[in-house]
Amino acid sequence: MAETTELRVYNTMTQQKEILHPVVDGKVSMYVCGVTAYDLSHLGHARAAVSFDVLYRYLQHLGYEVTYVRNFTDVDDKIIRRANELGENPLTLSSHFCQEYLDDMTDLHCLTPTHQPRVSDHMDQIKDMITQIINNDCAYTIDGDVYFAVDKSPNYGRLSGRKLEDNRAGERVAVDSRKRNPADFALWKAAKPGEPSWDSPWGPGRPGWHIECSAMSAHYLTFKFDIHGGGIDLIFPHHENEIAQSFAACQESNVSYWMHNGHVTNNNEKMSKSLGNFFTIRQITDLYHPLALRYFLLGTHYRSPVNYSIAQLEIASEAVFYIYQTLRDCEDTLSLFQEVNGRNVCITPAAQDCIRTLQTDFQTKMSDDLSTPHILNASLQEALRFINSCLNMLKKQQKQQKQQQLSAVESLTELGKEVKGVLSVLGLLSTLAYSEVMKYYVKFLQPNFSWMNFIFNYGFFHWTGFAAAER
Repeated sequence: MAETTELRVYNTMTQQKEILHPVVDGKVSMYVCGVTAYDLSHLGHARAAVSFDVLYRYLQHLGYEVTYVRNFTDVDDKIIRRANELGENPLTLSSHFCQEYLDDMTDLHCLTPTHQPRVSDHMDQIKDMITQIINNDCAYTIDGDVYFAVDKSPNYGRLSGRKLEDNRAGERVAVDSRKRNPADFALWKAAKPGEPSWDSPWGPGRPGWHIECSAMSAHYLTFKFDIHGGGIDLIFPHHENEIAQSFAACQESNVSYWMHNGHVTNNNEKMSKSLGNFFTIRQITDLYHPLALRYFLLGTHYRSPVNYSIAQLEIASEAVFYIYQTLRDCEDTLSLFQEVNGRNVCITPAAQDCIRTLQTDFQTKMSDDLSTPHILNASLQEALRFINSCLNMLKKQQKQQKQQQLSAVESLTELGKEVKGVLSVLGLLSTLAYSEVMKYYVKFLQPNFSWMNFIFNYGFFHWTGFAAAER
């Protein structure tokens, strides 16, 4: 790890950028809230996954040993409702959509996290934490239900800056007249007919939504860890409740940096199931190369809202094609000059400057809260243009002195390595041959492909088969 590299990340808790100082030197522990698995995942899920995948990759690039935990919620009211509608077992249904999500992540070139725990596999840890919270007089039981007493959390609201009364009943906070405070939230829900349940000291039941992440993050990362991430919509009440219940279980509990990605919007409105303006990942990757979707998402800073549009996806798609066309042309040309290998040939001063600029910009911008748009739109484009300029020069100057040719070839070789290194950290470097990636675009150049049909078929989503899983 380069000792001179300081990564600055925006901490939602302090509302400012801070230099990353891990709890354990040289190691980073990171927990990111995953999906509630009851349907195909939508672009909002892709945004979160890609944002934190880039963070994961860049931390590794800096030399950190990273423990990355991303959970699956496979026990939840939404899953149970969907399973009942379809006449399926809730755990079978959620297991199916967990796998669908993993397939989407593979398509989007997201690295596999260190751990991907599921709620159903961690009931003991969840029940142990609830027991500790009760023993610390921060929760109470009513007829088999267990509720967290928000009045016992004096710092409640410090992450979101919202007041306690803003925790409105009905927004994943059950309306229940038995509660001491309407804002109290369920840690454990008593079993109901037709629902999956587990035995507990309070009777059969299942966990509430918020407790799962506190229990699983503590299990894999301890109560003190570095980064907790998720979508901006999770700040309140989910992450606020996580802080409260984790502290109630262990007063040493602390997350050093809270990081949140922005919404995906459609016509500047948040994509949501209720508005019917959402797109699943699969609907986009059926029409565009997954790398085009990833490029589109990285083209906006992770904390800013990104507005979905066909035009922007088209631009992203063309950009990916340009990258791979350039890499393939470079590879083809270099194959003609294999005698350069092993020779002591210097690269040109212009190539040295281009490489230096790309390296400096990449480190500077990525270490400033992962400024991916600057990399994609500035220094990477300059490097690609330089490669194409070198390629054109070699074609036009075949009769030049061999030493000049070899110097240009060596310049291409070194600059190509730097470009591929940047693409790798951004998750934009495919393991396939460049020509294989480019083949994907051919079908969209066929005369029978109609964008009007695409707009008609994919502009309106009112059928349940493709309904997106909304957090």
